[in-house]
Amino acid sequence: MVEETTHHPALSESEIQTRLEAELPNWNYENGWIRRKIKTSGWKSTLMVVNTIGHLAEKAWHHPDLNVSYAFVIVKLVTHAAKGVTEKDFALAKKIEDVVMWDAATESDGIFEGTPEDPRFKYIKKD
Repeated sequence: MVEETTHHPALSESEIQTRLEAELPNWNYENGWIRRKIKTSGWKSTLMVVNTIGHLAEKAWHHPDLNVSYAFVIVKLVTHAAKGVTEKDFALAKKIEDVVMWDAATESDGIFEGTPEDPRFKYIKKD
């Protein structure tokens, strides 16, 4: 059995709201979770997003709840041991945001082309 060695206290609702506005503007606080809806262009894109989030969550050993549909993924994070949202949730949310929403064409100094504008190849819908 793996034991959690670091206690992460739950943040207050006002701390969560302030940090979401400043650090994760596409996330919101709802029913005790921080939450993000990622829109995709369809099933294959949705699976790529789910697999990416799964990889990040496993590496962090902090697992979100996912609601998966044809053209979107809803990610919900909370630290059950703390009975609330903690630094762990913010850290994983930031990593998910950085990796899934990365735009190679605009953030790679021209090294990568990025996904073509052609609708046949688009898979993440920007907010």
